[in-house]
Amino acid sequence: MEGVLVTGEARAALEGECVRCLEPIDDEIDVRFQELFLYDDQVTPGEEPEDDGVSMLEDDLLDLEPLLRDAVVLALPFQPLCEEDCPGLCVECGARLKDDPDHTHEAAIDPRWAGLTALKHDED
Repeated sequence: MEGVLVTGEARAALEGECVRCLEPIDDEIDVRFQELFLYDDQVTPGEEPEDDGVSMLEDDLLDLEPLLRDAVVLALPFQPLCEEDCPGLCVECGARLKDDPDHTHEAAIDPRWAGLTALKHDED
């Protein structure tokens, strides 16, 4: 009696990058939405309708774009991953750890002791 209840389902294609390894991600997302659109006559004539988040019908038409956009944006992953256990990139050289799981570096030398390392190389 108050308006039109819209219930639906939408599917959208996702394109982006993995937050750990920066590989491209192509996926699909399914979302469900439901919204009540109130009739125009619910507002008293001569009074501006308050913008309190209530959806209104405009001349028996309804705009689904904001509803769909909000539903899809809220369903997007906050940190998209290419795989659940994506190892990411090496913090020192940027190598992709999935391609080279045995990737290692020599132990980093404390810069305060670097001068002593030079002395050791002179002895050798």
